[in-house]
Amino acid sequence: MRGDNQRRSAARLEGQIVASFGRRYLVELPDAAILDCVTRGKKSNLACGDHVGVSPSSPGEGVIEETAPRTTLLYRSDAYREKLIAANVTQIIVVAAAAPGFHEDLVNRCLAAAEHGGMAALIVLNKCDLAESAAALTRLELYRRIGYRVLALSAKRDIAPLVPCLENHTSVLVGQSGMGKSTIINRLLPAAGARVAELSAALGSGRHTTTHARLYHLDANSHIIDSPGLQEFGLHHLTMDDTASAFIEFRPWLGQCRFRDCRHLSEPGCAIAAACAAGDIAQQRLASYRRLAAEAARKKSR
Repeated sequence: MRGDNQRRSAARLEGQIVASFGRRYLVELPDAAILDCVTRGKKSNLACGDHVGVSPSSPGEGVIEETAPRTTLLYRSDAYREKLIAANVTQIIVVAAAAPGFHEDLVNRCLAAAEHGGMAALIVLNKCDLAESAAALTRLELYRRIGYRVLALSAKRDIAPLVPCLENHTSVLVGQSGMGKSTIINRLLPAAGARVAELSAALGSGRHTTTHARLYHLDANSHIIDSPGLQEFGLHHLTMDDTASAFIEFRPWLGQCRFRDCRHLSEPGCAIAAACAAGDIAQQRLASYRRLAAEAARKKSR
């Protein structure tokens, strides 16, 4: 047994997960070769973007033996499980579109996840050539006012405005289905369609739609991950204090409430509620926080 472990350690290769399917992962090696890998045992807690150590098992295949420490991890959670989205990213790009309409509550949850995880955030309004874009931009103006970057874009017409925002970042695209994330990837990387087909064939999925996160290289220092469309983004792993801190415009008033354990729901003397009444915090942002806080309260009471 000891000899087997030593042989596996000697043959171990370093790589990065660039796609996943169930408990199978495609790991890219430094020479750009791809290994179709599994993990040892039944449990798997790996994400696209993870740096891993792999032992080759046969030509083109391997076993993931270890995972390097992560700098960041983007994931969502509900009452029962966690869903990993991407690891070691520096920037979350929340993709919305003029049509179909986007849900602001989902945008708020993605931004809260970015803040809690220590990642930069950019909001991209895609399909800005549509007539509905003016109203959509108006809805997003509050995010610009509180300090988030908002970029209007028509990915099918001109992807150039997005390119400088991606330099020297490992970015992950998140958002609802139909917002145009895959269009953005295909315009940034015209060969991405062929790459998706290649990865799908390697995984045996037979599908070219984004059903699992996939990582692409823009250049030596810039990378982008396309993730599946989201209809919900649970944040059950955040405490109530985590959630309040993740709403960046709340921060000047945190600690100023009458009660030290104020949850900013309906307590008297709440500084956050007062700031909202004064117009310093948008009502829809406070409402979104309160939905998240109520979820955290229910979790705590279980």
